[in-house]
Amino acid sequence: MARNFIIFAGTANRDLASAIARELNTTLGLAAVENFPDGETTVRLEEPVRGREVFIVQPTSPPVNDHLLELLAFADACRRASAARITAVVPYFGYARADKRHGRREPITASMIADLMQTVGIDHLITLDLHAPQIEGFFRIPVDSLTAVPTLARALRDRVPDDAVVVSPDTGRVHAATMYAHRLKTSVVVLHKQRASGTETRITHVVGDVRDRACVIVDDMISTGGTMAESIEALLAAGARPEFTLVATHGLFLPGARAKLDHPSVRAVVVTDSVEIISRDWPQLEVVSIAPLIAEAIRHTLINGAFDLA
Repeated sequence: MARNFIIFAGTANRDLASAIARELNTTLGLAAVENFPDGETTVRLEEPVRGREVFIVQPTSPPVNDHLLELLAFADACRRASAARITAVVPYFGYARADKRHGRREPITASMIADLMQTVGIDHLITLDLHAPQIEGFFRIPVDSLTAVPTLARALRDRVPDDAVVVSPDTGRVHAATMYAHRLKTSVVVLHKQRASGTETRITHVVGDVRDRACVIVDDMISTGGTMAESIEALLAAGARPEFTLVATHGLFLPGARAKLDHPSVRAVVVTDSVEIISRDWPQLEVVSIAPLIAEAIRHTLINGAFDLA
């Protein structure tokens, strides 16, 4: 593996960046992030990057705009300091739900962010379980979109009942649910939604048999907890056993989410450390590290220039 590389940590998830560095038998690069009283942010590199491969670990998790601006400032500083190549490691890609226009006079924000990343000099993006995979098409640089499904499935094998089914909370997550089901040697159930109003949807059908079965509900993220809570109620109404495991790559857990998920039938909530988990004093919560997966992607990048997902 090429050794002339350096890993910087933004402020969004320093613990993950440190874990990735340990996996690669290195330490984090020295840099300072300063926030001024007026809300402006600046980044100062405290060691040289000229001619080096630079990896910046910075999920654009809430507060999304602050963390995004910090990532862009990091990349710009590295480019101006003559880094050989800049890879943004963005496990959680903010604005991933803004991949298309919902009205004629709205932006496609994910496309705009792709343009910004490339403008400041980012040469390569490593991300994880994009909410909308088509976002890769907004980039003209290599994008390695990894998946945490194998990592999470391994964590589930010893805790999920043999008769459990994997549940996709909507049709958009069927592919990932099928990957989980294959690894857990079970079947897939799909919840079908209909739009009830301009912004609200409701579950109208449970496609598959859940009667007296434990359920593993899988999604790419848990944000407000609303999708998971609604799914639990629909599955209970369809006769599911009150034994649920909630699984997601990104555990955002916005205010109020835990209250929605503190359901007596929820046995476990399993997420990765793609975003910083502020509070872990939740008996049902299990956090699985994706540092080994990202470290392996970095190794392949250093050797081959990209991570072969095949």
